[in-house]
Amino acid sequence: MDQKILNKLTYGLFVITTNKDGHDNGCMTNTVVQLTSEPLKIGVALNKASLTCEMIADTKKFTVSILNENATFDIVKHFGFQSGRSVDKFANYVDCTRELNGTLAITAGTNAYISADVVKQVDLGSHFLFIASITDSGIFNDIPSATYAYYFSKIKPQTETQAETVEGQAMWKCKVCGYVYVGDEIPVDFVCPICKHPASYFEKVTN
Repeated sequence: MDQKILNKLTYGLFVITTNKDGHDNGCMTNTVVQLTSEPLKIGVALNKASLTCEMIADTKKFTVSILNENATFDIVKHFGFQSGRSVDKFANYVDCTRELNGTLAITAGTNAYISADVVKQVDLGSHFLFIASITDSGIFNDIPSATYAYYFSKIKPQTETQAETVEGQAMWKCKVCGYVYVGDEIPVDFVCPICKHPASYFEKVTN
């Protein structure tokens, strides 16, 4: 199967936050969907390696903050390109509000939030799918939501890289953060050390 076909699917862009034992954490994702209308449920899929995923599995609560088209790349970097295992993402972070379920909603570069309680957890292999009931929500503004495609075309810096091969080897560039892997072939189980996206997000660099 051509993995590029998955790029044709439409996604939003979200910050998922949670709180465990007084510690806040959050991560970026593009996998939040409405599953049902009666009763109203949403689904969130998170990589098992994520600290946010681990915390939600324990606490069964989270908040989704929906990025809008005014979101900056700094928000994406802050919540998506570093791990909560080594960095306190909310140390001195002020663009947020504490919601009824005890988690934080991001107020900068977002247009709304949804708080939810997990009712079922499904093991999908690399990810857990959290099926959750909405417990609270709010709208910050009417700025259109940012799609994943909009992120790549308008938010993510468009840097031109003139990458050169090293000792005749090919180079593979992460389409999300720009990290470069050197090698004739990128391993199928490779995970970007910066943004944690899999090998399918890498494209071969040609001079």
